[in-house]
Amino acid sequence: MNVPAALFESSLSNLNLRTRGKVRDIYDIDDQHLLIVTTDRLSAFDVVLPDPIPGKGRVLTSVSNFWFNKMQEIIPNHLASLSLEEVVPNAQEREKIQGRAIIVKKLKPLPIEAIVRGYLIGSGWKDYQKTGSVCGIELAPGLQQAQQLPAAIYTPSTKAAVGDHDENISFAETIPLLGEEMATKVRDISIKLYNSAAVYAKQRGIIIADTKFEFGLDDAGTLYLIDEALTPDSSRFWPADQYQVGISPPSFDKQFIRDYLETLDWDKTPPGPKLPDEITAISSQKYQEAEKILTET
Repeated sequence: MNVPAALFESSLSNLNLRTRGKVRDIYDIDDQHLLIVTTDRLSAFDVVLPDPIPGKGRVLTSVSNFWFNKMQEIIPNHLASLSLEEVVPNAQEREKIQGRAIIVKKLKPLPIEAIVRGYLIGSGWKDYQKTGSVCGIELAPGLQQAQQLPAAIYTPSTKAAVGDHDENISFAETIPLLGEEMATKVRDISIKLYNSAAVYAKQRGIIIADTKFEFGLDDAGTLYLIDEALTPDSSRFWPADQYQVGISPPSFDKQFIRDYLETLDWDKTPPGPKLPDEITAISSQKYQEAEKILTET
């Protein structure tokens, strides 16, 4: 596979930069719209690493747009109808962000991340080993690492600023933040989105172990799926043919980078360590492979 050119940071002369997140640069267009550029920056353990993963932003955009389209019957998404040509008239600047930029409706983001887990892995596995529960949800005894749960569970978290850590909270704790009706709606839609995607991906040879959704509201109170959806950054993707219970399976997502970082003498605080060229190239290929498996007809 080709290793494409990397974009660490975008710069657009005709739009005001609203914010630079861990991965995305967000620009104001007008009162109703934003331009979101997904860069190749990589955040691990809530630290933005100094080396980008070439092509990652294009893959995240492509995969997100695929799922946004596929899930429209379950929930509307934030994509708007304006074209990139209308918003970025400078052809040179437009070329640099082509394939990694989307124009979206300006919505009010909900103050939580909606996490759905279908398998016992990562922080959920650690939690279960200590308490027999995951984020306060009691599970049957004797489950193994990477085991599929009897049913997907909803384990929301707070949204942290860049450099801070998200905190797991219970469903009950989301009610004061969202109201009971909206909290219930977000939980139920999140589980429905996960289950639908998991069935599709499994048929393609990818297990979606867990994933994170974000939602926003318009002025009328309509709920939209925003940010990214079911990408290798917001989800844990495993090759189905290499999956086995009892071990942490290899993955298509940034877990590959996390596993490498765990071998280093690094305290997981900024600045992040530089990545060897070989690690960034392999990671870039993993992202492209996941995109190909999921989206190619």
